[in-house]
Amino acid sequence: MATAAATTARNVKEFVFEWEGKDKNGKVVRGEMRAGGEAVVSASLRRQGILVNKVKKRRMSGGKSIQQKDIAIFTRQIATMMRAGVPLLQSFDIVARGSTNPRVTKLLTDIRSDIETGTSLSSAFRKHPLYFDALYCNLVEAGEAAGILETLLERLATYQEKTLEIKRKIKSALIYPVAVLVVAFVVVAVIMIFVIPAFKEVFTSFGADLPAPTLFVMAMSEVFVQYWWLIFGIIGGGTYFFFQSWRRSEKMQKTMDRLLLKVPVFGDLVYKSAVARWTRTLATMFAAGVPLVEALDSVGGASGNAVFAEATEQIQKDVSTGTALTTSMQATGIFPIMVLQMAAIGEESGALDHMLSKAAEFYEAEVDEAVKGLSSLLEPIIIVVLGTIIGGIVVSMYLPIFKLGQVV
Repeated sequence: MATAAATTARNVKEFVFEWEGKDKNGKVVRGEMRAGGEAVVSASLRRQGILVNKVKKRRMSGGKSIQQKDIAIFTRQIATMMRAGVPLLQSFDIVARGSTNPRVTKLLTDIRSDIETGTSLSSAFRKHPLYFDALYCNLVEAGEAAGILETLLERLATYQEKTLEIKRKIKSALIYPVAVLVVAFVVVAVIMIFVIPAFKEVFTSFGADLPAPTLFVMAMSEVFVQYWWLIFGIIGGGTYFFFQSWRRSEKMQKTMDRLLLKVPVFGDLVYKSAVARWTRTLATMFAAGVPLVEALDSVGGASGNAVFAEATEQIQKDVSTGTALTTSMQATGIFPIMVLQMAAIGEESGALDHMLSKAAEFYEAEVDEAVKGLSSLLEPIIIVVLGTIIGGIVVSMYLPIFKLGQVV
């Protein structure tokens, strides 16, 4: 009977309540409590000698969507508190209360409830695959099995922070040229729709033959004036559907990932970032004691590139049949010589995780340098391209005026 009662108590859905009241000295006190209802909160506070004025259930809906950055911050906070000796459940309470995002709070509260009922931490995480991928859950499971959960959480936090940093650098490299091109298109559209028609009226009154460049620009202007809604719709809709198909279609992802590696300016940056993430992921998994064949399950997807994911599948098959990791990596033909050499040294010395970490650090630094070089390289290219387009339009519209000046 006692066991059944305990099980029933654990199955009662709990919520977070915010309360306000006065203590024995008449001082106003406030706080939060997890309970099954307002009556439970009031009764518990009365037993503590608090005169309850208000009990309100905290709203868990709304808020920003949970990002990878939120998970990285949560992982770092949990790891730090566990390292300091704070119990796991209390750590979840502290992090949940400190979060400014209601969705993060709800997620952590749900995980804490699962742990309270006897579920392992890795199993609780696996119930939320949208936020905790296989790599994350496998590392946590390995930490629980080996009794080094706080160490594994610290490694996970470091891994996530470095992965986010690489993504941030790539995005920062792309934002500038994309923003400039968008502004340039808007400027050209404004010129075509509002400025060129004014010139056209003036030139029509001349009654003279116009140069070919001027006629071409005026024809483009007519297209923009008549079909501006169609042009903006096609560009906007096409961009949206392109990125949606890129995200959702596996075939499209593979095609684009292959193309990205071959793009002259961005290809090198994408390649180095994929190598950095691949080596960092495998190093983290292997250091956690995850067997190599199992570790390779998560490595390909974590690289962020379909070419590396396909290569990892082949490497996993080869390694499972007894082939050396370095030999399998070399057979794919996509890894740089330095990574192959460091992996070979790591296999021979038994320090594969250390050597792969060093390779990851090297390529992370290379990504940093590539981003800086890319920014300095793109700036003059963009200026030349925009100058050519805008300058060509301006010269085309002033050619008839120059001709009239020569006639006079």
